[in-house]
Amino acid sequence: MTEPIIYELGQPGRTGIDLPPCDVPESPLPTALVRDDLDLPEVSQLDVVRHFVRLSQLNYGVDIGMYPLGSCTMKYNPKINEDIARLSGFASTHPLQPEEAVQGNLQLLFEMQQALAALSGFDAVSLQPAAGAHGELAGVLMIRAYHLSRGDTQRRVMLIPDSAHGTNPASTTMAGFRAIELASDARGNVDLAELGKHLNDDLAGMMLTNPNTLGLFDEQITQITEMVHSAGGLMYGDGANFNAMMGIAKPADLGFDVMHFNLHKTFATPHGGGGPGSGPVGANTTLAPFLPGPVVQRIDPPDTGDTVQPSFRLQMPEQSIGRLKAFHGNFGVIVRAYAYIRSLGAAGLRQASEMAVLNANYVQTKLRDVLPLPYDRMCAHECVLQGIVDGAEDIRALDISKRLIDYGFHPPTNYFPLIVPEALMIEPTETESKETLDRFCEAIRCIAQEAIGSPELLHDAPSSAPIGRLDEVRAARQLKLRWLPPDESDADAH
Repeated sequence: MTEPIIYELGQPGRTGIDLPPCDVPESPLPTALVRDDLDLPEVSQLDVVRHFVRLSQLNYGVDIGMYPLGSCTMKYNPKINEDIARLSGFASTHPLQPEEAVQGNLQLLFEMQQALAALSGFDAVSLQPAAGAHGELAGVLMIRAYHLSRGDTQRRVMLIPDSAHGTNPASTTMAGFRAIELASDARGNVDLAELGKHLNDDLAGMMLTNPNTLGLFDEQITQITEMVHSAGGLMYGDGANFNAMMGIAKPADLGFDVMHFNLHKTFATPHGGGGPGSGPVGANTTLAPFLPGPVVQRIDPPDTGDTVQPSFRLQMPEQSIGRLKAFHGNFGVIVRAYAYIRSLGAAGLRQASEMAVLNANYVQTKLRDVLPLPYDRMCAHECVLQGIVDGAEDIRALDISKRLIDYGFHPPTNYFPLIVPEALMIEPTETESKETLDRFCEAIRCIAQEAIGSPELLHDAPSSAPIGRLDEVRAARQLKLRWLPPDESDADAH
């Protein structure tokens, strides 16, 4: 029997609160604030509690189970990060307070800039951008500002590999550039011959995700950056996959001029469903003057022998592209990421990346005889397999993913990257244990056997979830944002 939802439990006169007698003269609410068409249910406190607890139990999250969404880095978020972000000195600070009243906050921002610079090798960092795509736009705008400052107005082309993140072309277009796609070679690297065709005076730069969305570290990365620089272009690094590189390789050393970081991914801040996020950008000496601002500077007192603490202030870089966000970045996310970095330290961050790479290769090795592996080489922090089962021609990646729900696992990323047919993009992150990975791989093996013997189980999946398989395209285009009783809802209100 289906549990009645809260709207069906309402009865006139039921209430979940007991207000004290009114001790001030009663006054009617302004009619502009009162709506008669809402028909809110009148329910007891117990009904309200059960309703919302039941809803919470229907949700899946990283605190419940493995979240293998490739390219998303849905790792476990240590609870100490939350405790620190909720300290009153952080949570209650107003962004318009004078600098002298928030020196502790500014010091944290400054030290975060320094930490990201140390990890990446860049000379300067701005914490302004609010998310990864926001950081992308910042980086491309910085490249644009650099070329314009030199009078290179003809440089309007941005090269983007076909293994890049989907936001790269959008950021390029928003910045006024023309995107040209580069093909990958047989090993999943950028095709150098294709790159060579576009090395001319029209080239503004190249946006490169490394490791790319195939989960592969480009074996020719230094040659790529040298080729782009030789043509007068600049290298933008998409840092969405930085979780594979912390403490192992510095993007600046590989030849990147600017890169964004995803604090909400690499540095363990809860995300999903549209936020929260944070996408700081780091730059070398060439592009540092163009960083979005303000950035935090440390002011050391004169050496007089007295013990005087340094002070911190906000300042715009010399040729800044300006503000990208109100105030000084997504402060709460930055605090959480700062706590993560400080708690792990340099050795811990490197170990996190090493374990992320180990876990992804473990999954790839265990599943390579079950599902096709399009690029047969060691992967980085994620692996890409194909949702194709030999002997089950009518089974697709979506069928496998939906059936995984019945086994208690969130599906991996489907149909991305676009250059791999029936792609299943799996990122276990460093926080999953061997036992969890073994259960996940065993579930895939069982599903592959079902695909051959009982394909209807996959076509009908999920069968154990609160909601069955939806027409996801239709659901996205024909939104149903409120509940309607059965006698009022139309046939397609799902």
